[in-house]
Amino acid sequence: MGILSGREVVKRSAPAAPTSSAPSSPADTDALAAIVRRGGARLRARMLLIERHLRRVTLDAGAPLGVHAGATIAAGGKRLRPLLVVLAAESAGGPPATQQGERSIVRAAAAVELVHSATLVHDDVIDGAPLRRGCPTIAQSAGREVAVATGDLLFSRAFAELARNGDQAQLKALSDASSALAEGELLQREDAYAAVVPVERYLRRCELKTAALFEAACRLGALIAVGGTPALADALGAFARRIGLAFQLLDDVLDVSGPVERTGKPRGTDLLDGTVTLPLILARERDPQIAQEDLFALRDPLLAEAMCERIAATGALEDARERALSIVADAKTALAGSCLDGRASLLDLVADAVVARYR
Repeated sequence: MGILSGREVVKRSAPAAPTSSAPSSPADTDALAAIVRRGGARLRARMLLIERHLRRVTLDAGAPLGVHAGATIAAGGKRLRPLLVVLAAESAGGPPATQQGERSIVRAAAAVELVHSATLVHDDVIDGAPLRRGCPTIAQSAGREVAVATGDLLFSRAFAELARNGDQAQLKALSDASSALAEGELLQREDAYAAVVPVERYLRRCELKTAALFEAACRLGALIAVGGTPALADALGAFARRIGLAFQLLDDVLDVSGPVERTGKPRGTDLLDGTVTLPLILARERDPQIAQEDLFALRDPLLAEAMCERIAATGALEDARERALSIVADAKTALAGSCLDGRASLLDLVADAVVARYR
């Protein structure tokens, strides 16, 4: 249900289709819900409109793909990226006080979430993942072909919605992010099971796969806002890029630290997929025996969990977390003074929520 309460979500008939994701952990969702509450009635109303719009544009595609796409959206999530669109727009003076202005912000926020959802569905196909956050993936329940087509539908719906805003700059912002996502996925595949991955290359991969869409979210909000100057759009984009990078670092820490009740997947899923993340990179630098381990040999979840324990014992998780904290602090510092009248206060809280999700 996203970050809205069950009472606020529009009543609907839930599609009887398998979902590719499940609701986020309570800690994640509660932190963002608190931000929405603090934002007041207008912010709550906009997030509700976005939620309604997401479900309408997916379910309207009809069976069978629209049902799978709608179920993916209805399964929930933090709705962090749509929230960034709205808060960035508010930080830049708010959308035009017209019906068209309100529609534009809803479409842009929905488009970002649709792209994000599409990447999750496609990632599950590439990784052969049976579960996402504890629920069967579309690839698992309906087959790879259906999952690929569902992801494609979500992508197409995203750009169809954004095109209705009639702004080439908005389309370019989302297109650039989508291209970055593809490049980042390719880099991750190239690095799969690699014995050596430099930290700089890992960080670049995170910027492409995760941070680029965060940046696009804030850029879209600034482009729609009445006071969205190029300089402010750049400042908001840079803030979001840093937040997205920290988000991915902490997500990779959680894969090693767990628990499954929090992540919805077994510890060490990245290890089983051959994905080399920062905790493993740092652990290899500190423990020669870990450096000699062949990831291809980690075919059993119990072996992967044992490796997680060994990685944690090196102190790599604390180091990775400190890097993420530093990135978030830099993001907040850089944004300070860019927005008038303290309008960035809610964006600061989003940055804090990204860090809080690890605790």
